[in-house]
Order: sequence, then structure tokens, then C-alpha cells
Amino acid sequence: MNLHEFQAKAILARRGVAVLPGHVAWTADEAAGIAGEIGGRRFAVKAQILAGGRGEAGGVKLADTPEKVREAAAAMLGQKLVTAQTSAGGRSVRRVYVEQAVDCARELYVAVLVDRNEGQIALIGAAEGGGRVEDVLRQQPEKLLRLPFDGLVVPDEPALKTFAESLGLTGALTDSAASLFATLAKTFVELDASLIEINPLCITADGRLLTLDVKMTVDDSALFRQPELQGLRDEEEVDEQELQAQRHDLNFVRMEGDIGIVVNGAGLALATHDILTEAGGAASNFMDIRTTAMSLQIAKGIELLLADPRVKVILVNVHGGGMTRCDTIVEAIGIALRWSGRKVPIVFRAAGQNADYACKMMVDRRIPHELATSISAAAERAVAIARGKG
Repeated sequence: MNLHEFQAKAILARRGVAVLPGHVAWTADEAAGIAGEIGGRRFAVKAQILAGGRGEAGGVKLADTPEKVREAAAAMLGQKLVTAQTSAGGRSVRRVYVEQAVDCARELYVAVLVDRNEGQIALIGAAEGGGRVEDVLRQQPEKLLRLPFDGLVVPDEPALKTFAESLGLTGALTDSAASLFATLAKTFVELDASLIEINPLCITADGRLLTLDVKMTVDDSALFRQPELQGLRDEEEVDEQELQAQRHDLNFVRMEGDIGIVVNGAGLALATHDILTEAGGAASNFMDIRTTAMSLQIAKGIELLLADPRVKVILVNVHGGGMTRCDTIVEAIGIALRWSGRKVPIVFRAAGQNADYACKMMVDRRIPHELATSISAAAERAVAIARGKG
């Protein structure tokens, strides 16, 4: 679950992280009122959408007076903001965050995240932050510094001070940064987060560290033990299909292709996507049927695919094992077809528990399909059908 900037800042501020005074506004008049309330010589007006790259897309404006804040907010609210991290349709700006603006002597980048390559939690940082940090680090990856965690144990103070010094900090700033890094690491663990990113981390001329922007992502599966976070999901920012799938115990992400994917298991899903891409196809979704999902819940996910007019063919690649049998998937397909009324070609490949029985069920229940005996054969056939060669 991604959090808005204002939500992430509030969480960090309660833990002692320095942020600038600011509040959320839903209208231009409210934005002007907030500027008058917090005071200052200059203000930042920031579109609150769950995507990065806002500054380059016009979603962050500076204003010198409350009246200018009103104008900036009015220009953003109700508009679609298209960034490098949104779809071509962009995201609607429903609220803005108004805060004091400050000049920085330096800008750093720092984050705590799950390093999937190493299977560890890590504190990472760069001595240069700001909007172009991703481009810089892509071209010069050696500038990205890394301090891994030992399990869930927060790095000790000497290690954090050494990390701060490696970012070019000295004197009192080293101590301040080490304290900040410890708070980020502790918060990451306590909130079951997968990302806490500060960019930029501002160093002011008088030697203060200020958090200017925050991205925070927490594990949806751990929300049951995070009462502080449960009410923070912005359902209007979540794709409706993905939201429906989550409510039915499915991991589902909408994509841009025309081949619907039904898979159980994240690893199998990733392999299926890779093979489909190599075959020249493009998936319309990522789907991972959780082991706890029942046939009715799985049917809801398949119904979402049938309701998507882009989907020309559905590729079913399942492996029976654990708590999900292949015949359970077939039951779900039959239910979804009855619910939807729409029929699209289905390429079916099953292995593992009850695979033979599932293939027989597809025939007995008169579900139109083509049977494939391997993932590659299934992918190639799905691509052919999507291209009109069925």
C-alpha cells in the first residue's frame, strides 16, 4: 500500500523527523488559508498523487504569497497529472499539500528498502539528491551507497555515523544524520514497510536536516497488525480492478497488454510473464492466486479479465500444490463464465495436484479451450490467438 506524501510525513514527524509546516487542501481557497496560517516567505504547493515525477510534470509549484498559492492550487486541482510513473491517462489531482519552502545548501538521497537482489533490508543513500537522482544513479551506480541490515536489527550508531560520513557529512551533521537513519530503519521494521524514501533530504545553510519529500510503501499483507495504517489507503487512487481483486484474496496488477493471465504463485506468474514476453506477447495483468483463495474468489479475478475489453485471450497456467488444486481453478473458470456471459478463447495448461482431473473437467463442463502441455507452448498459442491467428 502506497501512502501519500502528507501521510508519510505525518508518520515520520510523530517519530521526531524534522518536516516543514504544512497541511492538505482540497480547494484553492483552503490552500491560500493554509499558507496564511503557516506563514513564511515562500510556499510549495504539491499535487498529492501516488506517483513520483510530479515536479517534472508540473505537480510542484513555488509561490511567494497566499494569493499565488491559491492560483497554483487552482491550476492543479481537478487536473490529470501524467508523470513517468503513471499510465498515459495520468492521475487526477484531488488535493494538494501546502508547506513552507526552504533553500537547501545541499540535497541528499536516502532510503530504507527491501534489497531483493540480496534478500536483505538495506539503508541506501547518495550524496546528491533531487529530481534527477534516478538518472544520475542509473548512469553512475557507484554513487549509490548501501548499508544492509542484519535481519531486522537496526544498524548500530557507529555504522550509521560511518554511513553518514560516506555521504560527505561532518561534525554535528553526522550525529543528526545517524539519528535520522536510525529512526527510518526502526520505523521501517515497526510498520512492515517495503520502502521509506526521502528525496531530497535537505541540508540548510544553518546546518539542519529537513525532510522535503517522502515516499512510503507498506506491506498490504501486514495491515492486520498495523492499526495506525489501516485507514490510510486511498481507494480512489487504487485501480478498481486491483481493489476488487484484493478484496477476494488475489494479488492483481493491471498492465497494458491484451492477454489475460491466470496463475497461482508469484514465481510461476513471473516466469509466465517472461515466457509470454519472449513469445512476443503482452499481458493485460499480473495475477497471483493466494493459497487461501477459494473458487468463488478466484472466479472474481477471472471475471475481472472477462470484463476487460482489451483481453483477447486468457492464458491459464496453474500448478496444483499446497492448498490450491487445479480442479479448484477450473471450478472458478466455469463460475466466472456464467457470471460474465462473455467468452474469450482460453489456453489451458495445468500441472501438479489434480491436473489430469482438471483437464477432464474442462471438457466435461464444456468450457471452450485449447490444451497446452508446456508453458512455452501455451504462451506461443496465446500470442497467436491475440494476433488473430486462432
